[in-house]
Amino acid sequence: MSRTGTTTRDRTGRSRRTSPRRTSPGRSAASVTPLPSRRKPARTDRRRRRPVQLGLALVALAALLWLLFAGPLLTVSSLQVDGLRTLPAEQVREAAGIERGTPLLRVDVDAAEARVARLPQIASVEVTRGWPDSVVITVVERVPVAIVGPPGERSLVDAEGVLFDMVTGEPPAGVVPLDVADPRPGDPATLAALAAISALPADVRAGVAGAAATGPEDIALTLDDGTQVRWGDASESAAKAAALGGLIEQLASGALEPAETIDVSTPDAVVLR
Repeated sequence: MSRTGTTTRDRTGRSRRTSPRRTSPGRSAASVTPLPSRRKPARTDRRRRRPVQLGLALVALAALLWLLFAGPLLTVSSLQVDGLRTLPAEQVREAAGIERGTPLLRVDVDAAEARVARLPQIASVEVTRGWPDSVVITVVERVPVAIVGPPGERSLVDAEGVLFDMVTGEPPAGVVPLDVADPRPGDPATLAALAAISALPADVRAGVAGAAATGPEDIALTLDDGTQVRWGDASESAAKAAALGGLIEQLASGALEPAETIDVSTPDAVVLR
């Protein structure tokens, strides 16, 4: 006859399954103490260092600015002038108005260029800083091509028609006396005559006693021996100058009979009279 009920084994197994787990009093969840964070002091230190670092950076920046703009190291001790032909270097330095001892960064190069450019003899100028202690003034002087005006009031003229220097004595070698009604940069007759003179080789120009232009299409030269040269306008000036140079050589050698007038207005068909 079978029996129903609970055996000791069943009771023991069920008891094991239903009995709660025991925990050590020292390990209870309520008694665990969290570890203190180690990041807070590091963050605090960084925050404290920031004002110090910022202050040091500002001090360094102020020192650098003082060194550049007011310090004694990067100051002008020399004024170098390049490109001079006839002007004295001291005249250019005085015109620049840059004092020795001025910090280089405080030198106004644009203002210095403007002051030097006012000199009549200067065609162009550039002022640059030469680190650590110099200023370089590079100039291009005007090159005289002709001389205009009555004796005692004569002025040198460059190829652009700019009157830039008074001459009381003899003009420089190769400078041709020019007779025009209104010598100035914008005058057509002046510019045409200057173009003709500029085209002449140095040896030919040295034998020209004078030039005249009643208009831009009526240029004439007078040689040292009195020969008249009809030039016409300023077109083909290089070809006209070459033709005139060849004729002068032939006349000097006796290959051609002397002529009172040489017409080079058409350079490939010159006429001697």
